[in-house]
Amino acid sequence: MKNFKTIAIALLVAVTTLTATAQDKKINAAKSTITWVGKKVTGQHEGTVGIKDGVLSFKGGKVTGGNFTVDMNSIAVTDLKAGEGKEKLEGHLKAEDFFGTDKFATSKLVFKSVKAKSANVYTVTADLTIKGITKPVTFDLNTTKNTATTKFNIDRTKYGIKYNSKSFFETIGDKAIYDEFELTVNLQF
Repeated sequence: MKNFKTIAIALLVAVTTLTATAQDKKINAAKSTITWVGKKVTGQHEGTVGIKDGVLSFKGGKVTGGNFTVDMNSIAVTDLKAGEGKEKLEGHLKAEDFFGTDKFATSKLVFKSVKAKSANVYTVTADLTIKGITKPVTFDLNTTKNTATTKFNIDRTKYGIKYNSKSFFETIGDKAIYDEFELTVNLQF
């Protein structure tokens, strides 16, 4: 009976220790940034989109999961000035033939698997939902004590965004917009 009590106490201490090391770190949306670059045959545009909320999950100091919600209505163009096409492009990006923000105000990223690549770098496979369509994406996530960063490309056509895509409109010529856009994410927590 004495051995049973000792084992039970040891097991309780082990479970408590493991549970204590699991931690969700809430993303500071005001200090975090997502920048985007969309390229076309004749140039490119860039801008930002805001994070609504999110968390990174850690256990024993290692990333184990995460999920993020992006406010698609916050999409902004940063390479054009007001009155010089900025408002027109932002309106088009929010329109139905791009992100359709009236109907799809948010996008979501949910981690499905996390594998350590090196000390503070992880290969993450996640489900990305844009315009109600969910597809897997894989990227490397670099972490420090209070930050996480990544850079990866997304094929917009997988989410029903076909506007001026040469993949769908072969004769579009120099009006073509490339299917992939680049995201650079800097999270602070």
